[in-house]
Amino acid sequence: MRFLSAGAALCLAAAPLHAAPVDENEQRTALREAARMIEDRYVAVERVDKLVDALKQLEREATTTVEGEDFAAAVTARMRKVSGDGHLGLSYSEQPIAEPEEPSEQLALNDDFEQWYGAPVNNGVEKIERLVGNIMLLDLRAFPPPSMGAETIAAAMNVVAQGESLIIDLRRNGGGAETVLLVMGYLVDPGSQFMSTYDRPSDTWTHQSVPDWVPGKRFGSDKPLYVLTSRRTFSAAEALAYSLQAMGRATIVGEVTGGGAHPFEYRKVSTHFALDLPEAMSRHPLTGTNWQDVGVTPDVEVAQENALAVALELARKAIGE
Repeated sequence: MRFLSAGAALCLAAAPLHAAPVDENEQRTALREAARMIEDRYVAVERVDKLVDALKQLEREATTTVEGEDFAAAVTARMRKVSGDGHLGLSYSEQPIAEPEEPSEQLALNDDFEQWYGAPVNNGVEKIERLVGNIMLLDLRAFPPPSMGAETIAAAMNVVAQGESLIIDLRRNGGGAETVLLVMGYLVDPGSQFMSTYDRPSDTWTHQSVPDWVPGKRFGSDKPLYVLTSRRTFSAAEALAYSLQAMGRATIVGEVTGGGAHPFEYRKVSTHFALDLPEAMSRHPLTGTNWQDVGVTPDVEVAQENALAVALELARKAIGE
């Protein structure tokens, strides 16, 4: 499973309940293995040399025992400063990281999936509200893995399907997984092209299309649609906004987004550390590019706190209210 999340708006690895010290030997092991993996697998090859140099400098500085979460935060900050990539990071696990039983399985750290995508956050569905004029407001805070939250996302999309207009609030959405494609299935024509992804380790491209079928009612591809964004909107949330904008399907209202288009994988680099490693890059077939480093530029650029009011005014005009 590949994730479009973490980074500037969301860090998947939960902070440990109790800080634990990590000696300099494990720090150096993590840094050396991280450098090796970046050389072999990091998708932004033009940034590899500077990153490896930065990690080697950190290795030379690793001379004392430190708290694991502090070390992960410091390494993450250094890598992001050098690369500008909000998906790249180092995650700490208080418990030893278990190897996946199958090579295709994702590493699991600190029960982070449940914390960020499970019942405690209602699978990312924060609020559904029916406003005057039968305008629907859907506040999405994350896109969960389908196995965890597809039913909840589908149920939410069925509720809003009956609106005359729809506003999707992504201002606090830091990304997630493949349910973003499920959401697209309710909003655009079935079978529409969605995203192409290049994987550096295998040197291959894969191409995704919008589902031909989704459960229940579709909002459809014609009714007015608005997407709210902020600087915190990141990754998979940006993929939704970017795709709808490229297709001319939605009006984006708010702030330029965070700029993370490189899906990442967790890669174990030592007993207690995993590298959040972007091994792939997204490219939209209609634009031939993506939103990495630049973000999604809104059609109507306003401060994020004013975005809902502006979108509501636009929606009311569109439906003749």
